[in-house]
Amino acid sequence: MTTPDTPSADQSPSERYAAYRKRTAGNGPALLDFQTLYDFALDPFQLEACRALEGGSGVLVAAPTGSGKTVVGEFAVHLALTGGQKCFYTTPIKALSNQKYADLVKRYGPDNVGLLTGDNSVNGEAPIVVMTTEVLRNMLYAGSHTLTGLAFVVMDEVHYLADRFRGAVWEEVIIHVPDSVRIVALSATVSNAEEFGEWLQEVRGDTAVIVDEHRPVPLFQHMLVGTRLYDLFVDTGKGKDRQAKVNPELRRIALDEVRRAKVNQGRRTGRRRTARPQRYRPPLRSDVVERLDRAGLLPAITFIFSRAGCDAAVMQCLHAGLRLTSKEEAEEIRAHVELRTSDIAAEDLRILGYDDFLSGLERGVAAHHAGMLPTFKEIVEELFTRGLIKAVFATETLALGINMPARTVVIEKLDKWNGEAHVDLTPGEYTQLTGRAGRRGIDVEGHAVVVWGPSVDPGSVAGLASTRTYPLNSSFQPSYNMAVNLVGAVGNERARTLLEESFAQFQADRAVVGLARQVHKNEEALEGYAKAAKCHLGDFMEYAAMRRRLSDREAELARERSSSRRAEAARSLEHLRPGDVILVPSGRRSGVAVVLDPGVGRRSDGPAPLVLTINRSVQRLSILDFPRPVEPIERIRIPKSFSPRNPQARRDLASTLRNKVPDDVSERKRGGGDAPAADDAEITELRAELRRHPVHACDEREDHARWAERFFRLERETEQLRRRVEGRSQVIARTFDRVCAVLEQLGYLDGDEVTDEGRRLGRIYNELDLLTAESLRAGIWERLDHAELAACVSALVYESRQPDDAAPPKTPAGAAQDALAAMVRLWGELDSIERDNRVSFLREPDLGFAWTAYRWAKGHELDAVLLDADMTAGDFVRAVKQLLDLLGQVSDAAPPNSHIRKTARKAMDAMRRGVVAYSSVA
Repeated sequence: MTTPDTPSADQSPSERYAAYRKRTAGNGPALLDFQTLYDFALDPFQLEACRALEGGSGVLVAAPTGSGKTVVGEFAVHLALTGGQKCFYTTPIKALSNQKYADLVKRYGPDNVGLLTGDNSVNGEAPIVVMTTEVLRNMLYAGSHTLTGLAFVVMDEVHYLADRFRGAVWEEVIIHVPDSVRIVALSATVSNAEEFGEWLQEVRGDTAVIVDEHRPVPLFQHMLVGTRLYDLFVDTGKGKDRQAKVNPELRRIALDEVRRAKVNQGRRTGRRRTARPQRYRPPLRSDVVERLDRAGLLPAITFIFSRAGCDAAVMQCLHAGLRLTSKEEAEEIRAHVELRTSDIAAEDLRILGYDDFLSGLERGVAAHHAGMLPTFKEIVEELFTRGLIKAVFATETLALGINMPARTVVIEKLDKWNGEAHVDLTPGEYTQLTGRAGRRGIDVEGHAVVVWGPSVDPGSVAGLASTRTYPLNSSFQPSYNMAVNLVGAVGNERARTLLEESFAQFQADRAVVGLARQVHKNEEALEGYAKAAKCHLGDFMEYAAMRRRLSDREAELARERSSSRRAEAARSLEHLRPGDVILVPSGRRSGVAVVLDPGVGRRSDGPAPLVLTINRSVQRLSILDFPRPVEPIERIRIPKSFSPRNPQARRDLASTLRNKVPDDVSERKRGGGDAPAADDAEITELRAELRRHPVHACDEREDHARWAERFFRLERETEQLRRRVEGRSQVIARTFDRVCAVLEQLGYLDGDEVTDEGRRLGRIYNELDLLTAESLRAGIWERLDHAELAACVSALVYESRQPDDAAPPKTPAGAAQDALAAMVRLWGELDSIERDNRVSFLREPDLGFAWTAYRWAKGHELDAVLLDADMTAGDFVRAVKQLLDLLGQVSDAAPPNSHIRKTARKAMDAMRRGVVAYSSVA
């Protein structure tokens, strides 16, 4: 497609030159030079962002997945190199860092590009360094010399700051990066990009906000019913009246399914036995892939929210004999896989299911999820990007940043397990997943396919597909590590000020503005109500306040009497005996009854007597059936042979009960009310004051009272709003003060000074940072060997996927078991201190990986370790790498003369072997 500004073959040389001049007007020399690196013209939003960067501004670019946002980040790299400066390119995940590192090395050469992640450190002093965001945060707190000459920080996938576990890191970087550094923030399309941009302008200065919602490759929505593909939307009307509506054929299918379900329900509940109703069977995954292949919609990514489901899908395709590759492609795939896995031992490959993995790849199908070995995942990404893999079954983690676009995205279900419950996909999640559909420069259009099922409403799918609400909300809160590093760098007061610059406080203040506006409106209304309540005889609001005090006192006395009566009633029930005849005073069970079992000690909320009523009904009563004390009015003998389940026995006892009790007992016993409120001195005085008040004699007194009642009701609401405003104002700073109070109590801070222990805490970047530092200080790990230390430190990084009621995990015996128990006790003490200071950051240590870490550090073989742990290779490798990262921090933070330093390094050396050692970057 051409526009008036893009050259075409029909234009003369002079026309093409004029179009070029118009297109590049305003472009500086660096941008003109940069554009020659691409064989396509930059989009308007890319040009606008690049011009802003060259003009000296920072930028926020919010655009759909696949639109080419990274071009802006690459221009920052170009500017840094041409200006002899540095650029850090940060990403949220290591895989994306590895991918971006490979791209930049290809363009600028290995001497100019470095990589810093938890796994790799390559050429860290290069002018261009790709890193995870946490690495940059740690550099900032450490005051690393690597920051010298830094001019640009690219923050790819900056919308990660909404992540509740890691999001705070992005805000820390944005706030603490030196003012001379320009931020290049690249975000997915979010509905509050302007708000985020305003915050960036406030904390970083001049920042251009560029929002582009145009997809470079148009996306078409479909639903797959069986193996038949339907368009989700159809056009109705013509010209200006043209509208996209949900396909009526899909609505008819959904209605037919509802009717069929009702018929089947009727069959199941009817008396006659009928044939079992047919359950809806979703299409086989292999059939779905074949249907997409026939329609020319491959390559495709099918999102299945289950790792086991992804692996099962590949096996289903293999068993179905599905083949999507030519003989030449299969040979090319095998050669690439063998090259990439040449460093992995044959025995390890066997354990990792290499043969099935390769067989699937050669046929053009693969799984992609966090349970796979990182090398295997990278192979899938590489082959898919080259067009050799045609169908990938993936979990949603693939949608988070990896550059792996497809022609089609298939979504099997519209709900997923979030770790606690099955929840529906949000419009933002749907947009993120389907954003992978449509490869720029390859596909004319992208396709999103939802697999239909009886629970899928086409209207709901249409709502997901057409809604663009994906708000970016801060998850920022201070941590112990953050506090000691900030106080150490700038002091307590300046640290509080910096934290108040966070996006979290910015959003809280925005919310406060709306609440404050409502408070102001209420205050104006209160003035009006007060005027309407004015009385010519005196101060009616004073009189109304007295009436309210009287009403409140009467209500208070009523509550006290009710509470007292309940307590007396509970005590009276405790004295009942079998055979006592009582009068149940109120409720559905009111009337005469005989006690069969007093029910003392049966329930935690008080006695629960079992009684037989005069109507032969056996009931279990509770304290709620007795608003006042109960006394036996008579006694009858209960036969020893009496059984509540025997109808005749119940009739006989009920007859005895009727004969024993007079007819008018109910009326006689229900008399007698509560003591009048007039006995209360305060009430007597208030009533006298009301009668003496001049307003009491006003003819319009009750009209005034209605306005006064409205005044008091609105005043209560306004006071609640004021409390909400106070609660949100300075919320981050108040949390910071509580964190500092914990640290002062434990000796990590002394006013504005960071103690030696505090400096050690400042080197620990972990969710359980304080517990790690306390374990070091208490010397819990001093006498452990390297494998025992690995087991103990694993409890600080690992989080089980097991339910809370799972059996206790196996742990190493001896010193390690004692140390783990000591860590749990220490956590309990810290948890108590946190509760006293009204914070909650530290979860309980998780011992679920301790035995596995111990065995791996002891040198056991991979197959034995994985079998015993019941873990996938990917989960195992990820857990060990997180453990290695913390062991490195423990080694650095331990006192210089500590035995732990050597033990931690020995543990790292012992664990960095086999599948763990296979580096992602050569």
